[in-house]
Amino acid sequence: MTYISTKTYGHEIGLSSCFRQWKAQSHCRFLHGYALSVRIEFEAEELDDRNWVVDFGSLKGFKGWLEKTFDHRLLIAEDDPHRSALEIMAGLGLAQITIVPATGCEAFAQMIYECAVIWLVDNGYYPRVRMRSVEVCEHGANSAIFMEEQ
Repeated sequence: MTYISTKTYGHEIGLSSCFRQWKAQSHCRFLHGYALSVRIEFEAEELDDRNWVVDFGSLKGFKGWLEKTFDHRLLIAEDDPHRSALEIMAGLGLAQITIVPATGCEAFAQMIYECAVIWLVDNGYYPRVRMRSVEVCEHGANSAIFMEEQ
């Protein structure tokens, strides 16, 4: 038997991010932004003594990490050939930047998944609770899901 518990940080909480897909051959190569939403799935084969997979109240620190990483941030891929030019905007007070391994919903979903795994360990949930998946949505039509093979 498997229990699945989900937590969603919707578009309404304002993870407003700007980024570009510098390798794209489309308009996605230009700076553009979204109010991202994030949906996390945790799974466990047994519940805790409160009959929960995770205590949603304990996610405040994780939500803070999401806000610090994504909210009103310019996300720059570490291999962007114009990274140094984009970083100048931070020095001019025009942008708060976050350097990430890669940009895009797929990359963000993997990054959030990996952070959530660390959160599970740090908060004593692992190994009882495992990450199932993370979905990142740009808007109602576009999203990406990351999950590791079980």
